[in-house]
Amino acid sequence: MPAEWEPHAATWLSWPHNRESWPGQFEPVPGVWAELVRTLCAVEPVHILAGGETVMAEALHLVGHLPRVTLYDIPTNDAWIRDHGPTFLVGPAGKPPALVDWHYNAWGGKYPPFDQDQQAARRIAEKLGYRRFEPQIVLEGGAIDVNGTGSLLTTEQCLLNPNRNPHLGRAELEQYLADYCGARHVIWLGGGIVGDDTDGHIDELARFVSPRTVVAALEEDPADANHDPLRDNLQRLRAAGDEQGRPLEIVTLPMPRPLYHGEHRLPASYLNFYVANALVVVPQFGDRADAVAIETLAELFPGRRIRGIRAVELAWGLGAFHCVTQQQPL
Repeated sequence: MPAEWEPHAATWLSWPHNRESWPGQFEPVPGVWAELVRTLCAVEPVHILAGGETVMAEALHLVGHLPRVTLYDIPTNDAWIRDHGPTFLVGPAGKPPALVDWHYNAWGGKYPPFDQDQQAARRIAEKLGYRRFEPQIVLEGGAIDVNGTGSLLTTEQCLLNPNRNPHLGRAELEQYLADYCGARHVIWLGGGIVGDDTDGHIDELARFVSPRTVVAALEEDPADANHDPLRDNLQRLRAAGDEQGRPLEIVTLPMPRPLYHGEHRLPASYLNFYVANALVVVPQFGDRADAVAIETLAELFPGRRIRGIRAVELAWGLGAFHCVTQQQPL
């Protein structure tokens, strides 16, 4: 599994249509997708799952006219392709490309039905003619992050959660990550942020931005519920090394101020950015820390354009731009 900043052949998305994911707030969501697609197709092809007549019609209307956009009549239950889509791999020269088709259970069975989402990776493999590896374990793409040279970040709260693979322990899961992602070194963080229904996905907490550099979320307010778990994660990163045992370089990003929908605190985090060819898409929450996130990621990704896009509407659905994208490596 290559690092996200390595060259892409395309970005994959699933077109949003499940109103229950954004209860009472769905109307602006397709427009957010359209802005994201316009931004991405300027730097790489964009492939979109838009199965069904109604979903296809809306996607055609909003983005079908854009260059390098391809729509596929592949149905989904929801729009979070990072988690229900495949993990694309690179292999030896001359071998046909491959992907990993993890089992998907909607974050521990929280949001049925998920039968169409479970089939998405297989259908993509059939469309592309890719080899498909099926490990027979539950894993979401947002739960792992790699540096492309053998190290992988994840959390205990998610991968060791009994609602995923209750029969597997840490050592067994590390073996699956080695066999199917090429990860020979796993760095385990603790838990996630308030409001995150994924049980602590890493793409809200800490991300590799180079083989030895990790950017991590930090909450400075000791009265905030996210302060202690994010401090614990930071301490674990500072004690960790890469696959060769070298210390990691740690850069922190502040958390935005608490964002609520009704009484529910939303899992707003700048770590849910997406790295595309020549571009980084950064969630913006109308917060004073928005500019800090932009400036920090600009320093970490020199030569890439940094594009901030409003993500408040996505946060109502408990995700952001990394959750709705999946990279296909070149």
